[in-house]
Amino acid sequence: MQEEEKKEFTPYVSADEKPPEMTMTAVILGALLSIVFGAANAYLGLRVGLTVSASIPAAVISMGVTRVLLKRNSVLESNLVQTIGSAGESLAAGVIFTIPVLFLWAEEGRADSPDLLNIFLIALCGGMLGVLFMIPLRNALIVKEHGILPYPEGTACAEVLLAGEKGGTSARGVFVGMGISAAVKFIVDGVKLIPGVITAPIKALRTEFSVELYPALIGVGYICGTKVSSYMFAGGLLSWFVLIPAIVVFGADTTIFPGTQPIKAIYESGGASAIWSNYIRYIGAGMVAAGGIMSLLKSLPLIVTTFVSAIKGMKDASSDSVRRTDRNLDMRVVLGGVLVIAVLLWLLPQVPVSLPGALLIVIFGFFFGSVASRIVGLIGSSNNPVSGMTIASLLFTTLILKMTGNVGMPGMVASITVCAVVSIVTAIAGDTSQDLKTGFLLGSTPKKQQIGEMIGVVVSAAVIGAVLVLLNKAWGFGSKELAAPQATMMKMIVEGVMDGDLPWSMVMIGVFLGIFVEILQIPVLAVAIGVYLPLELSAACMVGGLVRYLTDKGIGKTKKPNSEGGILFCSGMIAGEGLVGVLLAFLAVGGITEKIDLSGTLNTGLPGSLILLALLIFAIIKAGTAKASETSPPKQNASS
Repeated sequence: MQEEEKKEFTPYVSADEKPPEMTMTAVILGALLSIVFGAANAYLGLRVGLTVSASIPAAVISMGVTRVLLKRNSVLESNLVQTIGSAGESLAAGVIFTIPVLFLWAEEGRADSPDLLNIFLIALCGGMLGVLFMIPLRNALIVKEHGILPYPEGTACAEVLLAGEKGGTSARGVFVGMGISAAVKFIVDGVKLIPGVITAPIKALRTEFSVELYPALIGVGYICGTKVSSYMFAGGLLSWFVLIPAIVVFGADTTIFPGTQPIKAIYESGGASAIWSNYIRYIGAGMVAAGGIMSLLKSLPLIVTTFVSAIKGMKDASSDSVRRTDRNLDMRVVLGGVLVIAVLLWLLPQVPVSLPGALLIVIFGFFFGSVASRIVGLIGSSNNPVSGMTIASLLFTTLILKMTGNVGMPGMVASITVCAVVSIVTAIAGDTSQDLKTGFLLGSTPKKQQIGEMIGVVVSAAVIGAVLVLLNKAWGFGSKELAAPQATMMKMIVEGVMDGDLPWSMVMIGVFLGIFVEILQIPVLAVAIGVYLPLELSAACMVGGLVRYLTDKGIGKTKKPNSEGGILFCSGMIAGEGLVGVLLAFLAVGGITEKIDLSGTLNTGLPGSLILLALLIFAIIKAGTAKASETSPPKQNASS
């Protein structure tokens, strides 16, 4: 039956047609989008620990530019633009979860700071492996399981591009969102006319409630939807309204490791935030690790099935088929590329990986890339547990290196480097699979998409290092402005395992909280991220989730919902804030931020914050209830 369905499927552009696809215009525009979304998502991920899929906004922008501005009418050319452009976001996700650890160790004087060449080579090797590992999987996952694996983002991108072919969708919402968000970010964090955080102390519970007013966070909540946002917010309530008060009340004059003072003294000197820093983040790390490992265990049958299917279909995937729509990169190129990258990882002095480390990268990378590709095919990018699989590989790698005598700082640097490459492989493999699904539906040439994905990897890898160096120099990773939650957690885990001084009691509390949440059949990673992050971040996401609920319900049935418009608008808001965040980092490094700071003379205080929040909510509601286009509302998600 499946064979019959596969033979009957005809893409929008038939295999016999050869419209423009990999043009110079597509490559240049795709490269620019890769840089933009890579930088924006790097900033967002370092702030809140989440990145947002760039495929749909990249598809909308590429369609708007190629069709409206340049008057070109090839849907395959527009698709190649989004293929190249979305690679930057995925590569950024893998990088910001791990590489900042090396900067943190350098600031502590324990290791050399990574330079641009280090970061480029790590990102390039990981990104290329992610694309190469997905090529033999295409036949098994995209072609043979068409109709079984829906690939929601890939299908939504195809719908958006086809709607553009019919004149039904515009990129206007994305650009309006970018403009509004950029202005808000500059007012709040540039000239500082309006406070970006509302905080209300709750002395009876020894805690505080706070919410940030930044467009990107509210946009993330809208895109994730009410359920995911509420799970994150529930985790924040658990940590700030249950665990912190319990620690303060019951701990009192007791000194508990890893704290060095009585809990009462810690609370009086730093408030609830100090309790979170000393204790809650370890509980959150244990919960995230438990969620990642449980999701990996649940995915083991998928890993085995995918691996077997890939081996069986490898011959077909590598054949240079006569049909244009079946033509992949030659398997000799794939296997040779994997071998060359593994040798480079071993031999290059800029990448501190030994031969066992290079082998671990290939093994973990292929298996995790396989499961990532199948998971995003089943239930979308929101369930691609990049950080969870990175944690699992980090634990295994650190233990293996420790048992083989690779200890101390060299062992820890090697462990983080291995996991950085694996994390990038996992993120890129998921993105590549979604893009290849879009191409399968539209009738693109897989070989050209695979080359386009590699171009996006090279371009974004060349830029991401400069973005990290700039952001670290401006604010510093682990600071209030750039908490880098995933990276600080990775640092804590590898140091604890290697040095044997991890506060296991706190970690195990988090592990069993994760098991408890799993028993309730609630997504563990979403709740765990809420526990691990400061409440003000998950509260801001909850605001976006509530706005999504209102728009989906039609605001009392007075207006029709348009989730597509709201999602595209919020995607633009995320990109706009991220780009201005990078711009402000340039200003901070150049010593200009102090000169434009007006907080001492014109700060509007709480009224200004409330007005800003109301305006942001109004703008999102307007975008989410505007006249819908001809496409089905695309589902876009955040990944953690």
